[in-house]
Amino acid sequence: MSIEALPELGVDLKEECQLHAESDLFSSESASEKADKLEQAANDHYRCPENFFDFNLGGQLSVHEGYFQFGQNITCYGRSCSGVRGPSVESYLYDMLTEVHVDDAKLGLPFNPTEIIDNLRLERYANVDGGSLERVLRKLYYLVRPLTNLLVRKQVQKFHARNWKKRPFPNWPVDTTVEDICSRLLLLSMEAKGVERVPFVWFWPDGASSCLMMTHDVETEAGRDHCEGLMDIDDSFGIKASFQIVPEKRYAVSPNLLESMRNRGFEVGIQDLNHDGRLFDSKEEFLRRVKVINHYGREYGAKGFRAAALYRKPEWYDAFEFAFDMSIPNVAHLDPQHGGCCTVMPYFIGDVLELPVTTIQDYTLFNLLNERSIELWKTQVELILKNHGLASFIVHPDYVMGHDTFSIYQSLLGYLRELQEKTPVWFALPTDVDSWWRARSKMSVVKDGNSWRIKGDDAGRAVLAFAKNVSGKLVYELRQAPLTTRIA
Repeated sequence: MSIEALPELGVDLKEECQLHAESDLFSSESASEKADKLEQAANDHYRCPENFFDFNLGGQLSVHEGYFQFGQNITCYGRSCSGVRGPSVESYLYDMLTEVHVDDAKLGLPFNPTEIIDNLRLERYANVDGGSLERVLRKLYYLVRPLTNLLVRKQVQKFHARNWKKRPFPNWPVDTTVEDICSRLLLLSMEAKGVERVPFVWFWPDGASSCLMMTHDVETEAGRDHCEGLMDIDDSFGIKASFQIVPEKRYAVSPNLLESMRNRGFEVGIQDLNHDGRLFDSKEEFLRRVKVINHYGREYGAKGFRAAALYRKPEWYDAFEFAFDMSIPNVAHLDPQHGGCCTVMPYFIGDVLELPVTTIQDYTLFNLLNERSIELWKTQVELILKNHGLASFIVHPDYVMGHDTFSIYQSLLGYLRELQEKTPVWFALPTDVDSWWRARSKMSVVKDGNSWRIKGDDAGRAVLAFAKNVSGKLVYELRQAPLTTRIA
């Protein structure tokens, strides 16, 4: 997907009349009357007029799951009605796009797209638990970890990640499979209905092209002691961040420090319970700990949570009393738990909003890849911005204040500040992203005479966008902002 500098969109009467005619093609059937929810993920992504997406399954879904393609370079995992499903992502992948058909403006699909997207977002394709030996080794590592130094831990982590370059999926360094599936479904639906453009609720408030979010995980006493200095540095570049605090065992948590963070416009979140890496060892232990974690969330006034080392089991998230989680990486080749959600957009896991980690952590960059530049960060940000996604960072006061890393962080802040000055990117705290995404999830595009308007709370910040079919390619245009994006 590439961004092109094109003239600002102007909507004339002729175009408005075309929109009025196209609106008659949208079904009057209530969304609640459809039991299969085939369209749910696509609807949530775009917020098009009600029932614009109209899918039918091409047959009975298979019992077994597997890998397949949905057009070139779009890898999917799940069940299908036809075709062949590969046992691994490296096996032959059948292209299910050849099975798509149109019947009376309805799009016939060989799979349930909501199920396929959930399989990616919730990492159902990945063997997230690993084998029994891996679980034993992980417990052993965290048992002896307090007795080791940084050099030993780095060697263990490098050994665990030794084959990361050989992992073909998710795509490194940023995976946008979910966005690619949604954009393909939108384009196919437009072709099925014979319309050249369709309105939707733009992804970010006030016409922002994308979103940037900085977070700081405080892991040690030394990191805690650097928090005030890190806030000074962030403030000098005009950037606010969220600090994730470990509430037990790692260090004493001063109420004065938390108050200072809030008073200065920063945010406080909860990071695990004691950062021992065992939060998800068993359901029983998780439920015991989550009661204490939720208590600390209320005590600290924290709306967000992140697990230690980005361990996760999203199927257990209903026990959290937090508004949002920030524990699932976009692509996790270098993390202790492999996988990745394959999206650069927020998404709901029940009532919890997931704000995925979409860039590499500073610790991983410095200690596993041994890099001392911001080039990888820049590459990831550029890819995320091209897809209008959320670029979220994890930077630790424990590691970034060193003599050989401090200047790297300053370079990153300078780069982000330059983006802020030159592009319509929204710099936001996690709570702000959560508030916006929840409001957007309840918005709808409705007819307004011969045109369209956005309905819902906080609609004043929302911008009406149009997806256009230009020679078989999707182009996004905003009515109230000079942004035009072409999807390759």
